[in-house]
Amino acid sequence: MVDFAERKSVEQIEEGTELAPKFDAQGLIPVVTTDYESGELLMHAYMNEEALKKTIELGEAVYWSRSRKVLWHKGATSGLVQKVRELRIDDDQDTVWLRVDVQGGASCHVGYRSCFYRTVPVGADATERITLSFTETEKVFDPKKVYGDAPNPTQI
Repeated sequence: MVDFAERKSVEQIEEGTELAPKFDAQGLIPVVTTDYESGELLMHAYMNEEALKKTIELGEAVYWSRSRKVLWHKGATSGLVQKVRELRIDDDQDTVWLRVDVQGGASCHVGYRSCFYRTVPVGADATERITLSFTETEKVFDPKKVYGDAPNPTQI
């Protein structure tokens, strides 16, 4: 069973060898997930203490769904499991970076490979009313076939 160290000093956190993650006031830590091979940004999510421990124990990504208030083992429903090849923690131990292999080729519940499938114009390209541009035009899977009429897991 995974155990986290108690946070005792800046030196321990920044230069030590003990894992002592810092969760926010809601008990969450942000997670950035990228493809292990390409480095492509796939998604951003959160973990609570239990999700981080399960991710370490299973070697598969487990997140905390803020909208549904439940653990979310990525791919449990869709089959699009994220196999963790590397887990990194930042210098303050308050952000997690997962480098994963995606089983099935997609990470986004909307059906695209990445959750970051649109760009926002900046600088001279920006206008008063922003229009997003799609970077992916084909979905890897049909969300209605995988999830049915289940409610969208994101809050509006």
